[in-house]
Amino acid sequence: MKIKVYIQGILWFVAVIAFLTAMFTLTYFLTGWVYQTVGYTPSPLLIQLINSVGGLVLTGVTLDTLRRVFRSRIEAGQMQLFGPIIAALQRIAKGDFSVRVDDVQDYDLRDNGIIAELVKNVNQTALELNQMEQMRQEFISNVSHEIQSPLTSIRGFAQALQNNHLNADERSHYLSIIETESTRLSRITENLLKLASLEAEHVKFEPKPYRLDKQIRDLILACEPQWTAKNIDMDVSLDEITMSADEDLLSQVWINLLHNSIKFTPDNGKICVALCREANNLRFEICDTGVGISDEDRAHIFERFYKADKSRTRANNGGSGLGLSIAQKIVTMHNGTIAVESRVGAGTRFVVVMPMVAVFTKA
Repeated sequence: MKIKVYIQGILWFVAVIAFLTAMFTLTYFLTGWVYQTVGYTPSPLLIQLINSVGGLVLTGVTLDTLRRVFRSRIEAGQMQLFGPIIAALQRIAKGDFSVRVDDVQDYDLRDNGIIAELVKNVNQTALELNQMEQMRQEFISNVSHEIQSPLTSIRGFAQALQNNHLNADERSHYLSIIETESTRLSRITENLLKLASLEAEHVKFEPKPYRLDKQIRDLILACEPQWTAKNIDMDVSLDEITMSADEDLLSQVWINLLHNSIKFTPDNGKICVALCREANNLRFEICDTGVGISDEDRAHIFERFYKADKSRTRANNGGSGLGLSIAQKIVTMHNGTIAVESRVGAGTRFVVVMPMVAVFTKA
């Protein structure tokens, strides 16, 4: 590389010397022709001065002429080269993220690494902004749909309660539905706020040593009314593990996973919960004999508002599709991983692996 630069420097030096020599030689012949034409020859010193000044003037005039001649061509070439890029950036600035710089005419991008990289970055930026815009629109649509559903129920049954001919049982039934829908609406807003705080990193991350096995056991017992009502067999195997992590945040992970397993496990089914140590990591598993998840749904299971079991009614399911997104976010914050294994009709297994000492990671 150094040799190439050195050779280029020598060639530029030779070219400049050759150009100046040509200009001063031309000046010499021009002044000689002038002297011969007018019939007067100055002294040698004056001839030398005139030739020197004339050579410099001719050099300047020649360079200015060349600049003027090639300036329009250079500007046209630059606009041809950068015009599509500038136009694309202007469209992006106006909110059009579907733009692509597909071709820069008459220029081989393979021979211009800087321009090729610029075109690549503009296209990549437009693509990412377009994806973010689609996600934003989808998120707004999902939020509107999720909130509108309980509001519609509350409004409908509140209007029905204005009927003076309702008996006590009907009135109690309608009030129960309003309470249930209000609770669901409250849960949706709480989960939205939680997810927004996690993504904006406004949640305080406060790791401290605590008994993880005790936390999980207490949460399982807290869910006892739900799994006993469905006569679910709970197989629990928890090694005694003390880890340093944010206890409150991780409780959200275990609660979401437990509730999901109980929700989608049929009556008389079985749920297995296991916690063990693997080197410097802990491994938490929860598997059930529930309905399972298809391959297509499994690829989207951690996306916000995604619901794999679309056949269930809201009354039966009651979820907002945010629980697993929150769980994944919290696990990632603890520098861990969460994965799912499942087949339709063969149950589901969630596996969480985290270091024993939590290290905050920006997701």
